Amino acid sequence: MPDIDHLIYIFFLSPQELTSQRMNFLLGRKEIKRSIELLYETRSERRGLIFHTFFFQIILLILTFWLLSSSASLFGKGLVLSFALHISIDQVTDLVDTKSLSNWTKIFPINLTYPMAELYTISGIILLSVMGFLI
Repeated sequence: MPDIDHLIYIFFLSPQELTSQRMNFLLGRKEIKRSIELLYETRSERRGLIFHTFFFQIILLILTFWLLSSSASLFGKGLVLSFALHISIDQVTDLVDTKSLSNWTKIFPINLTYPMAELYTISGIILLSVMGFLI
């Protein structure tokens, strides 16, 4: 579910980009496996994803805390925790691969140094872990 914003970006927000055109070509030839590989290989090129921003991540953590503290549904708790964990893992992957979180600053253009980006990422994962253990 969190990676659906890659598809929204390719098909609706920037269909004119080369990667979008290559995806359409591969899907037209029914090469699903190669199109998924292309999505993974070119994920650092996409800026302005909906779910992969600091703003969305902060809102998601607030909503995760609210849902975990007020809902009795284990399915709902697990779903929102897995969504937040997936976003955090994507952030760690971007930080390790590019040594920057510049793709995450679309709405609020912030220049984070690498140590600051590490601290932000680690604190988010710790916060998410604490919320997960308090279910």
